[in-house]
Amino acid sequence: MSLRVGVMSAAHVHAYGLAHNIRASQGAELVGIWDDDATRGARAADDLKTDWHSDLDAFLNVCDAVVICSENVKHADHVERSAQAGKAILCEKPLAASANHAARIKTAVDEAGVPFMTAFPCPYSPAFEQYMARLHDGAIGRVVGWNTTNQGSCPFGWFVDPALSGGGALVDHTVHVLDLLRRLTKSEPEWAQAFVGNGMYGQDFDDIAMVTIGFADGSFASIDSSWGKTGYKTWGNVKLKAVGTGGTAEADLFGQGPDLYVDGQHRHLGGGSDLNQLMVQDFVDSVVQARPPRATLQDGLAATAVVVAASESARHKGEKVTVDLGF
Repeated sequence: MSLRVGVMSAAHVHAYGLAHNIRASQGAELVGIWDDDATRGARAADDLKTDWHSDLDAFLNVCDAVVICSENVKHADHVERSAQAGKAILCEKPLAASANHAARIKTAVDEAGVPFMTAFPCPYSPAFEQYMARLHDGAIGRVVGWNTTNQGSCPFGWFVDPALSGGGALVDHTVHVLDLLRRLTKSEPEWAQAFVGNGMYGQDFDDIAMVTIGFADGSFASIDSSWGKTGYKTWGNVKLKAVGTGGTAEADLFGQGPDLYVDGQHRHLGGGSDLNQLMVQDFVDSVVQARPPRATLQDGLAATAVVVAASESARHKGEKVTVDLGF
C-alpha cells in the first residue's frame, strides 16, 4: 500500500518540484493539494493534475503524510494542524524565523509523536558525502575555519515580505549551509554575528547577508547567504571550503554537470544527482520503515536557532549573539 502524501500549500518555489518528487518516489502517491489561497491552490492542482482540496480537514483526512510548502510564518500553524491530525510531516526550510514559532513546532511534533523531517536536500549530495567522509578521516588535520556560500537569485514574491517570510536573504539561505556545518563539525553552533544590506535591489528587505558562526569544537565559519546571483548559470550555489592544520578542502555541491559558454552566455547543463528526489524518497522510506530521516526536527531547529541569533546580531550592527538551542 502506497503512502498517501499531500502538498500543503503551493506558496513555496519548491512546491511543484516536490509534488513531482512524490510521484516519482517508490511507495508513495500524490493525493492532492490544499492551500489557504484558493486561486493559487486550485491552479497548482490543475497544473499538476491532482485533486484540489479547499477544506483543510478533508485534505488531511485523505493523507498519511504532508509536505508543507507554505510561507515561513505559517509553518507553525500548519505543523500544529498536521501533527494534531497524526500525519507525518516534511516541512520546507527554514522551519521558523522566530524562537516562538520554533517552540510551537517542537511542542506540536513532540506531543503528537509524529514522524518529522526538515527539507534539507544538500546532505544527500554525493559530493558532500565524500567531502564529509574525507574530513572526518582527518585528510586535512584539525579544521579551524570554514568559508562557505549559499548565494542565490532573489525569489521575490512573499520571500521579500517579512510579514510572510520573517526576513530576507539571511533567513532564506543561512540554514542550508549551517546544517551541513553541524554535520561536518559534529558540534553545535554557540554564537553568531551577522551583517546585512540591501545593495542589490535597494528595497526594504535584506538581499546581502554575511554570517559568522562559532562552533563548540573551536572552529568558526563564514556564510555568504546573499541573493546576489542575477543571470547566473543556476539559481545559486552551495560551496564549502575548510581550512585545516594540514591543508584545505573544497566542495561545490552543484558542480556535478558540465558548463557551456556560448555567445557570452553561461549555462549549466545539469547532470548528477537529483537531491530533492533523494530527500523525498528518504522521507517516504523513513515513515514506512519507522526510522529517523537524515534531516530531523532537531536539525531544522538548530538551523532556526542560528537564524534567530544572526537576525538579532544584524539588528544590533554585528554584535555577537549567543545561539539558544533550547526551544
